[in-house]
Amino acid sequence: MRYRLAIFDFDGTLADSFPWFASVLNTTAARYGFRRVEAAEAEGLRRCDSREILKRLELPMWKVPLVAAHMRQLKAEAAADIPLFEGAAKLLADLSERGVVTAIVSSDSEPSIRRTLGPVAAATVARFDCSSSLFGKAAKLRRTLQAMSVRADEAIYVGDEVRDGEAAAAVGMPFGAVAWGYSHPDTLAPLASGRLFRSFAELDRELA
Repeated sequence: MRYRLAIFDFDGTLADSFPWFASVLNTTAARYGFRRVEAAEAEGLRRCDSREILKRLELPMWKVPLVAAHMRQLKAEAAADIPLFEGAAKLLADLSERGVVTAIVSSDSEPSIRRTLGPVAAATVARFDCSSSLFGKAAKLRRTLQAMSVRADEAIYVGDEVRDGEAAAAVGMPFGAVAWGYSHPDTLAPLASGRLFRSFAELDRELA
């Protein structure tokens, strides 16, 4: 077995939540006084890291926790209607059957994630460490590794954003980047050291 523990981000990695995110972003911008995003800008923003996105949106760091809490509340209300990517539930089930322990480390809340996963898929996940701050995932990863008694080099963090790769690097974990999420795959590739996955089948083979 290549990894004892596979840790997943959620939004953009297992859950197809970008359409929902895009639908509420500009109303949130109006509420908290940052710049709205036009549809033509979305692809360019996918090539930016989180700090550059905040800069382009003219969103100061002191407002980020307020915006994140608001978005988390909206997400909880919509969670039951946000789909998983096709293949995500099967991947979790297959990993569980093969004895690969899984966890989720996410900025979203655990109740929201469980509603989107549904009870069957949620039951395959051994640990949830959620509601992280924008740049707080490294601490969550360390805590999960400690709780599961797994070394950093025995685990992998699978995510779809630059900050996911940065968090994995901060704790010495391999990072697996998915090409279907929030960040553009060309932006993620330098962080992934050859582990850039364009399908759940590719990811499944890596975790076998």
